[in-house]
Amino acid sequence: MPHPAVSVQGLWKEYRIGGQRAVGETFYDVLSGAIRRPFRRRAADDGDVAIAQTGADTTDRFWALRDVSFDIAPGEVVGIIGRNGAGKSTLLKILSRITAPTKGRVEVRGRLASLLEVGTGFHPELSGRENIYLNGAILGMTRRDIARKFDEIVAFAEVEKFIDTPVKRYSSGMYVRLAFAVAAHLDADVLVVDEVLAVGDTAFQDKCLGKMGDLSAGGRTVLFVSHNHGALARLCQRGIVLSHGSHLFSGSITDALHAYARHVRSEGAAAGAVISGPLAGEVRFTRITVNRREAALTEAISPSSAIEIAVDSECAGSLEEFRITLCLRRLGETVLGMHDAEAPATHPGGRWQSRFRIPALTLAPGDYSVDAYAYSNRLGQWTRAEGIGEFSIAVEWFPNYEPTHAMGVFNLPVAGRRVALTGDV
Repeated sequence: MPHPAVSVQGLWKEYRIGGQRAVGETFYDVLSGAIRRPFRRRAADDGDVAIAQTGADTTDRFWALRDVSFDIAPGEVVGIIGRNGAGKSTLLKILSRITAPTKGRVEVRGRLASLLEVGTGFHPELSGRENIYLNGAILGMTRRDIARKFDEIVAFAEVEKFIDTPVKRYSSGMYVRLAFAVAAHLDADVLVVDEVLAVGDTAFQDKCLGKMGDLSAGGRTVLFVSHNHGALARLCQRGIVLSHGSHLFSGSITDALHAYARHVRSEGAAAGAVISGPLAGEVRFTRITVNRREAALTEAISPSSAIEIAVDSECAGSLEEFRITLCLRRLGETVLGMHDAEAPATHPGGRWQSRFRIPALTLAPGDYSVDAYAYSNRLGQWTRAEGIGEFSIAVEWFPNYEPTHAMGVFNLPVAGRRVALTGDV
């Protein structure tokens, strides 16, 4: 049996919030903390802060990872799945030796290249050409080996005109294209990629997914973090699900996505959403499906298909002049809004389902986040659940449809309707 390419055994990582130096803190953290410390003391002396730090006893201890263990075989493509704050990025930083674990052991066989955030490993004052050679040298490659890969890297990144320009002048998209091309083409045995690919355009994301598939076919190991479950299902053979820093599940990518969906549902449909507003205690969003599937399991949807989104809600009492609105966000911007009724009306309470339909060829390819709003005009009160669900539109071409066009905000005011629910859902 071959040795694992990546082995993680009993991994723990602790951070101390607002206190002294944490185990595994980087040199930059220590240096910046030393620079800030005199200003904190002066502010406390001047009465500008309510509480001054008095030592380690006043700190909050936060475990980002709790006893995580797994092995990854050479050539495997593994998706790391979990909500924001589950510990995914902390795990990848430890594997990349950016930070050290508090407890536990990590073994990586061979060279590891990582792409965790825009500009990882790049020096902003150096040109793209110089950064390619610098990254190759860090990986232990000779100048001749780097030169052999150079043209292929530049062509993949599509930055030929700017290769001798300092990367500090690159856009975020150019930064990511070059960073991924360097990480994927230099001779690394293990490639670690975080959600940073979302910065690029959809065509380049598709290109990156294809490249990672090629690396796996060539015997390379890939760890991939993404909230795009369609991409995970397409690329990965296995999935590891993290929740609140703990290892929740490990198995085939299909089983992992189902385990994640069950976990999301067990915590409530809005458990990962940001809930706000005075009606938050009265109106609850309990479930969301996209095309009759759990939002956490929805694969990339063809732009030629209509989209049906259903949101289950409940409320103990009646509300006057009440209506639910659904909004879709892409790249942080709201691009579509829909109501579940033509006009606000009295709602008797209980359990109900708001159903919304988006016509085919309406949405451009990309990842979409779903926000739900409930409000009563009569009371002047509302609640909002940001990030209650997510789905993706695939990159495909159809007549009279331009997948790269700029989208503004628009509304489908009569796209939804409301039905009462009885019994178990």
